[in-house]
Amino acid sequence: MSKRILVVDDEPNIVMSLEFLMKREGFEVEVARNGAEALAALDRPPPDLMLLDVMMPAFDGYEVCARIRENAAWKDTRIVMLTARGRESEKERGLSLGADAYVTKPFSTRDLVQQVKEMLDGTTDGGG
Repeated sequence: MSKRILVVDDEPNIVMSLEFLMKREGFEVEVARNGAEALAALDRPPPDLMLLDVMMPAFDGYEVCARIRENAAWKDTRIVMLTARGRESEKERGLSLGADAYVTKPFSTRDLVQQVKEMLDGTTDGGG
């Protein structure tokens, strides 16, 4: 059974790119275009990993991350936060809310795919 990834971003080009990359690697992919859609998607069988943009309408990525970590049913979902905000304080905030990794845009798609694979194999704890 393939691993499920939820791509959460309000930028269509990024969504399309991430969806293509993850499907090419054999992952099952679902898309949410804002924080509310992301939380609704978790009511279905939760994804194994979420690629979560920080700056979005209807709950930002920090709020989504915090809500996920408050629900025991979603505790196994790995969270990779993606953002153009690269300040150390913002990275620390994301990780303190329970993100497994924090990746700043622009990012290497090859590195991101590798990080996702490692996280889903359980061989890394993220960190960015």
